[in-house]
Amino acid sequence: MCIFSAELVDDAVEKGAEVVVGGSKGDGAGYFYQPTVLGSVPKNARVLSEEIFGPVAPVATFSTEQEALDAANSSEFGLVAYVFTENFSRAIRVLEGLEVGMAGLNKGLVSNPAAPFGGVKQSGFGREGGFEGIEEYLETKYIGIDV
Repeated sequence: MCIFSAELVDDAVEKGAEVVVGGSKGDGAGYFYQPTVLGSVPKNARVLSEEIFGPVAPVATFSTEQEALDAANSSEFGLVAYVFTENFSRAIRVLEGLEVGMAGLNKGLVSNPAAPFGGVKQSGFGREGGFEGIEEYLETKYIGIDV
């Protein structure tokens, strides 16, 4: 993971992103990468289009709500999205417009054992957890009987 995280961060920096914090391999043995925040990430940076599982948060700006939705939905992935705002009407519009399997509003953790977990697009098919996850393992059968 560390090598891949470093590769994506390096690509973003080469294209103009700013390392706000972190941005390098951690000290010691192993495949660890420092928690990293990148600012001013350009649209052509790979970190915005490739799925990264390292502790890297790329920050890109937008001028309109629609521009933000278009950027988010242009990804081939769709596991989870997070929306942070004080404007509840905007939050609902944006959450409804996002093409993801899960979304968090003003919180960074959406996992919950009682809720379905899963994504859309290249981030998964089906759900695990919750009622919907159990349904994935069941076959529904209708039987009509005339007695």
